[in-house]
Amino acid sequence: MRTIPLEAAARLFLSRQHLDRPLGRELNERSLAEFVSDAGGLQLDSINVAARAHELTLWSRFGAYDRAELSRLVYERRALFEYWSHAACLIADGDRPAWARAMADYRRRHTGWSTWLKANPRVLSRVEGEIRTRGPLSTSDFERPAARGKSAGWWDWKPAHHALHYLWMTGRLAVHSRRHFQKSYDLAERVLTPVEPLPRAEFPRWHLGKTLRALGAASEADLPRYMTFPKIDAAERRRALKAMLLSGEAVEIGVEGRAGRWFARASDLPALESPPPARGTALISPFDSLLWHRGRAKALFGFDYKIEVYVPAAKRVHGYYSMPILHDGKLIGRLDPKNHREEKRLEVRSVHFSGKPGDDALAGTAAALRSLARFLGAEEITAPSNLQA
Repeated sequence: MRTIPLEAAARLFLSRQHLDRPLGRELNERSLAEFVSDAGGLQLDSINVAARAHELTLWSRFGAYDRAELSRLVYERRALFEYWSHAACLIADGDRPAWARAMADYRRRHTGWSTWLKANPRVLSRVEGEIRTRGPLSTSDFERPAARGKSAGWWDWKPAHHALHYLWMTGRLAVHSRRHFQKSYDLAERVLTPVEPLPRAEFPRWHLGKTLRALGAASEADLPRYMTFPKIDAAERRRALKAMLLSGEAVEIGVEGRAGRWFARASDLPALESPPPARGTALISPFDSLLWHRGRAKALFGFDYKIEVYVPAAKRVHGYYSMPILHDGKLIGRLDPKNHREEKRLEVRSVHFSGKPGDDALAGTAAALRSLARFLGAEEITAPSNLQA
């Protein structure tokens, strides 16, 4: 069994995440689709303290790109579509046959919907009918207030919201567009070109191969914790892994200094022998795919990261929305930003380095902050004394 250096595993992971040259790529339809396909998804999140999570993830790779162009590529060119991968994500259109299988199997896998469907037999057809007749609609279009003294009707307790989600997850609806981050849904056949779903028996192996592609070298613990949707039964995953090992598509490897079983695609062994070095500095969104499995970040980079958005303010250590600092392939600290939009000011509320940073690390972090400010339209940066941008 081949054993690789820990640094080689970390380097290939950064390369697969398109972070070996942070802020250094050009955003276009091809580069966007390639990154999202390699990563397995681009996570969406509503928190907007600096910018939306997916916008920050792309900024880490592409620098200060045009957000209007991103919207055009996603919602006009349809280079990406919205579904679930690790959580709610944008996914590369080229991967849609596999996700069409997940959509087709959603009801079979998620039997918890049975009670709701039995209690609301007419809601799905009425919601779908409204969209078929009226065109793209959002949840707010189903929130008509009740007349005084009368029931609000069939949308009491927001059953339409549940119907929209169910119809989307089963592939009958697709996200047509977003306005102020609110989704509008339309019939899937009016948004996306039809595809043939991947055969059901092939999906677990595809899902596992996609995970290995995104990670480069993966521990056994990494496999279920990266792309967490749909939940693959442990026995199914073991069968898929065994089939890949028997066929030679995947191999078991060792990683220096790390216990347990590790795996890689056979085609990635040359890359693990000579992975590209990472050069440059960026800040990483808390919802970046680099951090989807935080135990992996600790194993590969020695970086113990926790999102403190949901931690009471008095108990936070590094800040509400602390973003890890990536410098020359290492996670060297974290920085808590806030975008004051009306003031056009980017504030660094705190910065914590894991050790004493060198001059090049400080300069790289300051340059990344200036790039982020340009991206956000901020004309001023205010930062603690230990970081002058």
